[in-house]
Amino acid sequence: MLPTTSYNPLSQGNGALNSRDAARHTAGAKRYKYLRRLLHIKQMDFEFAVWQMLYLFTSPQRVYRNFHYRKQTKDQWARDDPAFLVLLSVWLCVSTMGFGFVLDMDFVETLKLLLWVVFIDCIGVGLLISTLMWVVTNKYLMKQPSRDYDVEWGYAFDVHLNAFYPLLVILHFLQLFFINHIVVINSDWFLGYFVGNTLWLTAIGYYIYITFLGYSALPFLKNTVLLLYPFALLVLLYVLSISLGWNFTKGLCWFYKYRVQ
Repeated sequence: MLPTTSYNPLSQGNGALNSRDAARHTAGAKRYKYLRRLLHIKQMDFEFAVWQMLYLFTSPQRVYRNFHYRKQTKDQWARDDPAFLVLLSVWLCVSTMGFGFVLDMDFVETLKLLLWVVFIDCIGVGLLISTLMWVVTNKYLMKQPSRDYDVEWGYAFDVHLNAFYPLLVILHFLQLFFINHIVVINSDWFLGYFVGNTLWLTAIGYYIYITFLGYSALPFLKNTVLLLYPFALLVLLYVLSISLGWNFTKGLCWFYKYRVQ
């Protein structure tokens, strides 16, 4: 149900806010509320954020049904609670320190890697992808142009965070146990790069699928199935990598070491 704007006779002649200005003000107010909660840990619902993280692996559709509920009750698609972002940041820091340990980095090198991963890989790339998807969905995937409906930038960022979390757990946590032990995926033998590249296929596949679910949940978007098309390229790249002996995990380890030198 769309919010209505009441008529204010005093606004005539005084440059009353039009609908776009009002929406911008509302977005600013919501953003302020979200950032303010970062300073008040007791106001964050970490239990619910953990529930979302669990279901992003087992049933991501349930997570987006909750986004529908938020739209109905709070008139916004994006999260108003930064608890998920805080827990994701903790996961990122812990897993990056794990990478530093596995790759035999010293304290300074691990700190450099952590700063690169947090500010470039997570925040920088996340802002870039979210902005790109925000522009593309509003410009090309809208059922019909309207000032009443649009994809919130905050929602696009939430979709990225949702999709990024399983990728983070698989490639930055689960993969750690296989780099130098069990299968030793950081090697040139077949089983190593087969297991490693399969983890990459699973992680990026999760990212594509959860991104698709996020935008297909918006009733005013069309042709969201196009967001699944990268799957074909992903599978092709996976088959090609196995055939040619490419090892994505070995490349990642080399790239991380190169960064901190």
